[in-house]
Amino acid sequence: MTSPTTAVAAPQEVPAGAPAEAPVPSSREVYRDLLVEFLNADERVVCLDSDTGLFNGVDFGKGAERYVNLGISEQNLLGAAAGLARSGRTPYVNTMATFATTRAMEQLKLDIALNNLPVRIAATHGGLSAGHLGSTHHSLEDLAVTRLLPNMTVLVPTDAATTAELLRQAQELPGPVYVRLGRNATPDLPADAPPVELGRAQRLREGDRLTLVATGPYPVNLALEAASVLDAAGVATTVLNMHTVKPLDTRALTEAARTGQAIVTVEEHWVSGGLGSAVAETVAELGLAVPVRRVGVGDTFAVGTGGHLHLLQRNGITAGAILTAAATALGTTSEALGIS
Repeated sequence: MTSPTTAVAAPQEVPAGAPAEAPVPSSREVYRDLLVEFLNADERVVCLDSDTGLFNGVDFGKGAERYVNLGISEQNLLGAAAGLARSGRTPYVNTMATFATTRAMEQLKLDIALNNLPVRIAATHGGLSAGHLGSTHHSLEDLAVTRLLPNMTVLVPTDAATTAELLRQAQELPGPVYVRLGRNATPDLPADAPPVELGRAQRLREGDRLTLVATGPYPVNLALEAASVLDAAGVATTVLNMHTVKPLDTRALTEAARTGQAIVTVEEHWVSGGLGSAVAETVAELGLAVPVRRVGVGDTFAVGTGGHLHLLQRNGITAGAILTAAATALGTTSEALGIS
């Protein structure tokens, strides 16, 4: 996909100007610290680890006896979690995203989702955030897998603050929850972003011509960057942070389709099966006459091994790709919009 030549700032690994003495935490670090809090506040909570190293050196306090490291055995991990949940516990399972949703798919489907058990799957290294480890650790299928399972709630926090808020809101949900977390720190949302509400899209920008629907830290930030360029070109653009992929906020999508001329989805996932597919299905089923274009990794394994941002660029998840998709969705070209 060819990117327009409009200058768009590259996303930063952490917010610019963050002081060295106060590093911005990653979503998995926020989750780790919050889980320690849950362990100490609620005796039902159990932490099941798969030798991730995330909890090395952590002081669990009085919850220490409810931390269990089962090693690298994801099928056993999810099976044990199902048994604990059936016994009245609330297990939090820690493993990498691709292993939770492919290696242990049978247990996820039959042991947990089928029985509608309150297991929380904290899936780290989501998307391309483990790109340095190669294709075996890329997770571009997890949203497709989990959103198709009945009873499952699927969450993709955008930064440290939304990670904490969504985890707190999901604490008492009666069924299973899949939470996609990254590896390293990612940019914060704008300070004036509205409050996060599980199941409701977060409106980060308002416009009446085009809607960008994004999920995940970098896709959301790239959508905001592209929206700034589009607004400057006279294309008033709404940006929705769809942090809850399931249940999908159909009300927000209905409003976007009825007030705007097109929708573009942005995700760190294969374009098939994830957020883009969910949005397109919803728009079609509701009979909303609006074109939908999807930005993500195409029908190919992600190209290359390397850092997170490097792989996003190489695999077409860029602000430029969003601008091109926006122009196509509006039935025009980047040149005609003045963004090339």
